[in-house]
Amino acid sequence: MKIRDIEKLVKILENSIISEIEISDFWGRKTKIKKVGEDTASAKSTETAIKDKKMEAQEKSDADRKNLASIKSPIVGTFYRSPSPDAPPYAEIGDIIKPGQIVCIVEAMKLMNEIESDVAGKVVQILVKNEDPVEYNQELMLIEPL
Repeated sequence: MKIRDIEKLVKILENSIISEIEISDFWGRKTKIKKVGEDTASAKSTETAIKDKKMEAQEKSDADRKNLASIKSPIVGTFYRSPSPDAPPYAEIGDIIKPGQIVCIVEAMKLMNEIESDVAGKVVQILVKNEDPVEYNQELMLIEPL
């Protein structure tokens, strides 16, 4: 992490109610920044409130996703929505897809692996940004089965 990035994080921390920030990069290296002299009881209650809100949001998200199928990455690599930078994406939100239809590419070791849908349905969410790294078994898209 570059020093200017750390300075930006310190400014964000100073101007917020959060008492610490921990960031992990792609390689798993962690950077943790903590306020000094923070009232720990206040910080803990704020932290608890934030965790409670995250849990509520996660529970709502889990309930919403029960009826959805996901397309997952079969390998570690880089996610691409289209076959080339100037080509249209394989799938957009709202598109109806069929089993066996190519929905994206995951590049691994300079090999372009076409990812096909296992289900017929409507694309309701694309969970990864174009050119983002993806992990094995990471959800790439959510499909509402038809």
